[in-house]
Parts: sequence; structure tokens; C-alpha cells
Amino acid sequence: MPDFAKADPQVVPRLLNDMEQQGYAVIEGFLTDEQLQAARAHVHHEVERHEHEYFALQGQAAVKGSIFEQMSVSPQVKDLFRQVYQGGIGQAPRSPEIFPALRCLQGLTGKRESYYFHYDAAALTALIPLVTPSEGRYCGDFIFFPNLRNIRSNLYVNILEKALMQNTLTQKLVTFAVKRGWLKPVTIKIVPGNAYFFWGYRSLHANEPCDPKALRSTVLLHYGEPHSRDNLASRLFLGWNFRRARISNERTTRKDVG
Repeated sequence: MPDFAKADPQVVPRLLNDMEQQGYAVIEGFLTDEQLQAARAHVHHEVERHEHEYFALQGQAAVKGSIFEQMSVSPQVKDLFRQVYQGGIGQAPRSPEIFPALRCLQGLTGKRESYYFHYDAAALTALIPLVTPSEGRYCGDFIFFPNLRNIRSNLYVNILEKALMQNTLTQKLVTFAVKRGWLKPVTIKIVPGNAYFFWGYRSLHANEPCDPKALRSTVLLHYGEPHSRDNLASRLFLGWNFRRARISNERTTRKDVG
């Protein structure tokens, strides 16, 4: 099991303060050079399998045997997430599990994934860049409106808010307003190997366009869903999100490499 030394509980007070004051917090060099290289090797393997088009791999089973699975089951990382969650939410999470999602923007299909503003199902999200474009106008910068809402005690209020913000019409209106400068999200120029923590449930977030000829790869670690998945409405909405990811993945024909 790799040592994730930067997952140090002593940084929790700073993370919580930064997330409250500016909407996000950073642990620089969260991945060592060796860990970052291992992550990139896995990314490039998947890039070949997906023929240099957009894909998203969600859940531990989808990244089995990789450093992303190791991250999501690491006692160090899980303890850090638990302390941040409890410090910010005020109670223990329903589940101690971390849900990883490996996401790669590339090709024409990747361009279509930009400006998809959404709220996460999990309260806490860590965004860890792996490969990012360093030149040009379209680098896929992370953009978000931090802490727009509180954790909802009522599942149906949460579903209603997500439905209102994540439908096609609202997406087009928000994107238009952002492009015209009427809405000004916080923009972060993400750096590979760093970990960016934010309240994904509370913050409306997306990414700017990425040059189709470039590669932008990140792993997201989701932690602490406030609402039970046992509820039928919750399962249906979660299923819709998984179907969206699957449809995006199936835009290309995956192949085995090696």
C-alpha cells in the first residue's frame, strides 16, 4: 500500500478554514513524483483503450488494481477525509468509503463535457489533477460557484435543486452568462499532483473547455453522501448520473491494449 504522507490530519483546520473562506483548499504535492507517474501510466493505458476520446471510470471496481483504488482504500486518506467531513458537517458520514472517479477530457467528445455545471451527491470532493494542458487558451480550468447551498435534510429538496440546475435549459443559460461575463465563477488553474478540496454537494462546478488535441485527466475522490441510497428516488437519480457517464463512454469503442 503506497504511503500518502500528505494526508496529514494536522492540516484539517487549515483545510476547513480555506474551504469556508475561499471555497476550496489545497494540499500541494499530495501525490509524490513516483505516485504521479504511476497514475499517468494508468491514464495513458486507458487513453489508448478509449481511442483518445472522453471517458469517465467511476467506482473502485472501475479502477481496480490502480493507484486510484489504492488511494480510495488508504487508511491515511480515509482518515483525513473523515476528519474534514466531521469538522465541516458536524457528524460522522453514513459510509466511510471513498468513491473514486477517473475522468479524461480529450478529443471532440471531451469538448462536449465542458461547462456541465452540477452539484455532487457526496458532501466532500477532492480533485487531483494528473495531466493538464500547460499552453493555449483552452486548458480545462476548474470553475465553480462555491458553497451556494447548505446540506439539505430533505432528499427531495436536494433532488429538486439538482434537477433545476442540471437540466439542458439551465445549463445553456448558465454557460451563456459565464461566457458573457455576467456570472463570474471562481477559476482555478489546477496543478498536477495537488489535491483541491471543496464541498462538492454545496458548490456548483464544472470545467472550462479543453483543447481537443490536448489531454486533461483528473481523479475525483467523493466522500460522505448526506442522503441514503436506499431511497427509491435517490437510486433513480443516481442511476441517471451513471447512465450519463456510460453514454459518454460509449461514444467511442473501447479496445484492449497490451
